[in-house]
Amino acid sequence: MSSQPIGIFDSGIGGTSIFKEIKVLLPFEHTLYLADSFNAPYGNKSKAEILALSIKNTEYLLAKQCKIIVVACNTATTNAIKELRERYDIPFVGIEPAIKPAALSTQTKAIGILATKGTLSSELFHKSADLYSQHIKVIEQVGEGIVALIEEGKTHSEAMRHLLRIYLKPMLDANIDYLVLGCTHFPYLMPLLLEMLPDHVKIIDSGQAVARQTRAVLERHDLLNNQTATIKNVFYTNGTTTVLEAILNGSYAIEKVKF
Repeated sequence: MSSQPIGIFDSGIGGTSIFKEIKVLLPFEHTLYLADSFNAPYGNKSKAEILALSIKNTEYLLAKQCKIIVVACNTATTNAIKELRERYDIPFVGIEPAIKPAALSTQTKAIGILATKGTLSSELFHKSADLYSQHIKVIEQVGEGIVALIEEGKTHSEAMRHLLRIYLKPMLDANIDYLVLGCTHFPYLMPLLLEMLPDHVKIIDSGQAVARQTRAVLERHDLLNNQTATIKNVFYTNGTTTVLEAILNGSYAIEKVKF
């Protein structure tokens, strides 16, 4: 079973930011990436809808014999991972906004969190926020429209700059010194954010932490790949392949599927 692939799913292309961190840390693992772009974004859907989509994605990856599943979507993690772990006898690794390091490190006692509505309204998010942000100010901002623009290949567009100016203003007015990215699509905004934010504001995302956790879980279950055959990294999408191909620089096989 150790030679079977790591399964990764997201509501679209955003989870490729997690895939890239996993490949840095675990270069000899086979991977299957599932982009549910047809149903993106998940952030404005109900918990029941998000759970149903997460189950569908999980079933698809299990049919491909994945040994572990990384839920590379903040919204799916915060709304569905508890139920997925109860339902399936396979390890899951999830993602939630990195509130803890920001809350513990802030000097201005103010941090910003840019995420989807589905993440910010979830029970798991509020538990984490309540636990680590009792003595600081947390400015939560729903990034409405950001995921759709990224999925359309408009990451660096004027429309994106316009949204970010609106969303960052209340955070800057509150003198944040940490911005937490609460969606796996959002690391692709890094060039724009570095341009638009003051130098003292640090940006945190969960990619490296998720990769470390994936490795730890594989080690714990004795599932690290110990074979040296050609490594396969395959991508499936039920949306258009253009943006995914651009993000991956044509380095990996992409298969368009219906699911």
